Amino acid sequence: MAGEEINEDYPVEIHEYLSAFENSIGAVDEMLKTMMSVSRNELLQKLDPLEQAKVDLVSAYTLNSMFWVYLATQGVNPKEHPVKQELERIRVYMNRVKEITDKKKAGKLDRGAASRFVKNALWEPKPRNTSKVANKGKNKS
Repeated sequence: MAGEEINEDYPVEIHEYLSAFENSIGAVDEMLKTMMSVSRNELLQKLDPLEQAKVDLVSAYTLNSMFWVYLATQGVNPKEHPVKQELERIRVYMNRVKEITDKKKAGKLDRGAASRFVKNALWEPKPRNTSKVANKGKNKS
C-alpha cells in the first residue's frame, strides 16, 4: 500500500492507519509461518517447563486476541463475548508465571551475613569503667 495510489473507497485521513495495519498483519503472518515451521513437540522438548508454559500462554493469548479482532470486524462487541473472560483468565496465568520468574531472579538472603552487617552497623555504648566502682567499695572496708 505504501507505494500504491490512495484508494478512493475510504477517506484519505485513514490511509496511514490502514498502511500500518497492513504492515502489522504482514508481521503476524511472518511470525505464524515461523512458528508453524517447527513442530510443537520439537519446540517444547528444547524448553524447560516454565518456558513451555510461557509458549503455551502466549499462543493462547495471541489466538484469543486475534479472535477478538475478528469479532470486532464482524460487528460483534467482543466485550460482551466469552472471549473477554478467556483473555482475563489467560492474563491471570501470565501474571502467575511472571511472579514465579521474578522469584527466581530475586536474590537470596544470607542470614549470617545480614546479621553481621546489622551488628556492626549498630552503635554500642562504651562500657563504663567498672574497676573504679569496684575499687571504691574495696577502699572503704
